[in-house]
Amino acid sequence: MGRTVSVSVPASSANLGPGFDCMAAALGLWLHVEVEETGTFAVEHDLPLSTGRDNVIVQAFERLRSADGVTFRVRTEIPLAGGLGSSATAIVAGLAAAAALDGGSTEPDALLPLAVDVEGHPDNVSAALYGGIVLTDGGWCVRIAPPEGLEAVFVVPHEAVRTAAARAVLPQHVPLEDATKNVAWGAALAIGLERGDLDIVAHSLQDVLHQPHRAALFPRSSELIDDATSLGAIGATVSGAGPTVMLWTSSADAPAVLEQARERAAGWATVLHAPFVGEGARVAVVVGD
Repeated sequence: MGRTVSVSVPASSANLGPGFDCMAAALGLWLHVEVEETGTFAVEHDLPLSTGRDNVIVQAFERLRSADGVTFRVRTEIPLAGGLGSSATAIVAGLAAAAALDGGSTEPDALLPLAVDVEGHPDNVSAALYGGIVLTDGGWCVRIAPPEGLEAVFVVPHEAVRTAAARAVLPQHVPLEDATKNVAWGAALAIGLERGDLDIVAHSLQDVLHQPHRAALFPRSSELIDDATSLGAIGATVSGAGPTVMLWTSSADAPAVLEQARERAAGWATVLHAPFVGEGARVAVVVGD
């Protein structure tokens, strides 16, 4: 047997309300991929995913080197659709594994441009690479450590909404007043997270650029966002393109929010409690016999 690379990549929630396509947070749900030089191409998992070269992990891997003779073993804790960055984790895992096998750099700064090129937008892949809470334009990334006392509860509907459909309903032009509001909310959210000031965070979880336009695609999720404070959360945002809802909560209130969310989501969604994590993709190389 040849070398083996193990890669673990965190899930992520993008946009975070006002930070459309430029803010995201890494979450404590992980994709684990073991890549071994066995002499045989194979993709092994028990997921509803491709086992061929069109698998996203393999496609990303082959941006850097051929997958001939390589076996991929995949495990994941991340829902595969719904807005928790599953495609970004797959892309980062494939790129990191290929770079490690070739002796290249697996540092986030080295992999970010490639990951953005494959994914098409920078937010989820940046969080997956750097961990923590990120602000990015795809060429650079500013990272904020997750503040103490802040947690998240996710409501993941059983019925998915395709990202392409969620993108299609967005307007090509927005009023200057709306853009100005989002800039203010996004800047305040970054300050609140940096300071660990949950009052500022709660005030800043607002958006007029994407969430209102997507509300009709997932009405139950939209109602849940409107009712977030009645569940004990400090606020809520659409996770990525939806339909998953991210309920922002203090650590003290998290158990009660989790219970309330499960009652509210009974029959139509799964509820997950996922901490923010400061660590991004992890890579380990083992030399074979």
